[in-house]
Amino acid sequence: MTTKMQTLTDITLGGERPLFESHNLRLERVTITEGESAIKECSDIEAVNCRFEGNYPFWHVNRFTIDRCFFDVGARSGLWYSSNLKLRDTIFDSPKMIREMHHIDIRNVRFNDANETFWRCSDIKGYDIVLRGGSYPFMFSKGIKIDGLKSDSKYPFQYASDVLLQHAEITTKDALWESENVTVMDSRLDGEYLGWHSKNLHLIRCHITGTQPLCYCTGLVLEDCTFGPDCDRAFEYSDLRAVINSQITSVKNPRSGLIKARKIGEIILDENIKAPADCTIIETER
Repeated sequence: MTTKMQTLTDITLGGERPLFESHNLRLERVTITEGESAIKECSDIEAVNCRFEGNYPFWHVNRFTIDRCFFDVGARSGLWYSSNLKLRDTIFDSPKMIREMHHIDIRNVRFNDANETFWRCSDIKGYDIVLRGGSYPFMFSKGIKIDGLKSDSKYPFQYASDVLLQHAEITTKDALWESENVTVMDSRLDGEYLGWHSKNLHLIRCHITGTQPLCYCTGLVLEDCTFGPDCDRAFEYSDLRAVINSQITSVKNPRSGLIKARKIGEIILDENIKAPADCTIIETER
């Protein structure tokens, strides 16, 4: 037997826990003003064209949809400890969103303060996501598939695992540090110290810029990538197989594997190289 969904339309709610333990509830053009925990311990919730201004609006919620909504700065830490979220066409001005959550389907969403967003989440499927400002989005998250990501947030995807990114534009330093089993395709990665200490990082048809990329990597693979002229001292102490369809400014002390590039401006192999020190380096143009 299907439970009929109740609808609240064109009202304003505030204070503490105004909709606590609500179930099978649709909100249309509802404003949640100052207060805390408006929608807590709830299930089967739909919020459409709503505005959220108070703290912690969605905590401990299961099976919910947020569509064409706006989260003001005051709605910080807005979605935590929840699961089975469908998120569409929504703007967040508040930080620390979407943490400790599972089974997230997200499309056409913008985070204007992405500080500490998407922490310790799993099973994220996303399309057309924008992250602006802040630090450490997606830290410790796993099972991520995103097609269309624009981000200038610092240190994204640290300690993330089992990730597929397509058509991404990531502009920051220290992206993908300590990540594991990550594939990035048809993307632009702009920023120094990319991917240090990663395991099984696979970059396909990506353009990479920034000093000292991809050092201390294990199981690193690059296919048909290009490097900008500021990519110097690449691959230090990394184990890799790389096919680069451009010149590399300099390579320093790769540990093992294969590097194949059109030209390499400088190959630095000094007394500090680490065993087995048997990386094959090939230049295809002379």
